[in-house]
Amino acid sequence: MSLTKLDENLQRIRERIARAESAAGRPAGSVTLVAVTKRTPPEWARHLAGIGQQDLGENYPQELWSKAAELAELPRIRWHAIGHLQTNKLKRTLPIVTMIHAVDSLKLLEELAAQKSVATRLERICLQVNLSGEASKHGWSAETIRPDFDRISQIIEYSGLPVTGLMTMAALGTDDASARPTFAALRQLRDDLSRDSGLTLTDLSMGMSGDFEAAIAEGATHVRIGSLLFERMTPS
Repeated sequence: MSLTKLDENLQRIRERIARAESAAGRPAGSVTLVAVTKRTPPEWARHLAGIGQQDLGENYPQELWSKAAELAELPRIRWHAIGHLQTNKLKRTLPIVTMIHAVDSLKLLEELAAQKSVATRLERICLQVNLSGEASKHGWSAETIRPDFDRISQIIEYSGLPVTGLMTMAALGTDDASARPTFAALRQLRDDLSRDSGLTLTDLSMGMSGDFEAAIAEGATHVRIGSLLFERMTPS
C-alpha cells in the first residue's frame, strides 16, 4: 500500500501547527508533535520515522513494547507513553520511553521514583489533571492536585524524576472553541503550581486531533495527534 497519504496528512498537520504557533506569537518549532500510532501497523510508524517524525506515542504498554521491539533498528525514535500506566507495566516500559504524559496518582509517581534507575531514556514526565471531570478520565482534579503537591515536590526532590509539566484532555465531543477554556485552565494551574512550589514546570501536554490549535494558542508544548494523521488510511 502506498503511504503517500500519510506523507500528505503529516505535512498538513505540520503546516497547521506552524500557523497556530505564528498566530499565537510563538516561535516556530515551539510545539512538539507526538504522532499517536496506537492500533496502527508497525510499518506506518517506521515510515513516519523515516520522514522525520521521530516522536511517536502509544496508549497501551503492550503495543508500545511490541512496536519498540519491531523498530529497534531505529534508535532515534522518541517513544512517548501517553495513556494510563499501571505500576506493574513500568519495568518493561521505563527503559523504552523518553516521555511519560499521564502520571495520574501519587502511587504511580512513587513507583516511578523507585524504578528510576531503569529509566535510561526518560527526559520528561507530565502529571495528568482531569479538568473535564469525566469519570472515564484518570488524574488529579484541579482541587486535589494542590494539597498533594508538597508530597509531589518531595518525591521529585529525593528521586530526581524529571517532572516537567502537566497534561490534560478536553471533554469528549468538544471542538477548538469549547476546549480552549480547559487548556487555559491547565496553563494557569501549571503557572500557579510552578510559582508556589519553585519547580520549573515548562511543559503542557494538551491538544488532540480536534482541538490542537486551541491548545497551541493556550501554550501547549506537546500535541498528541492520531486520527487526523491516519485519516483515510486503511491497513493492508
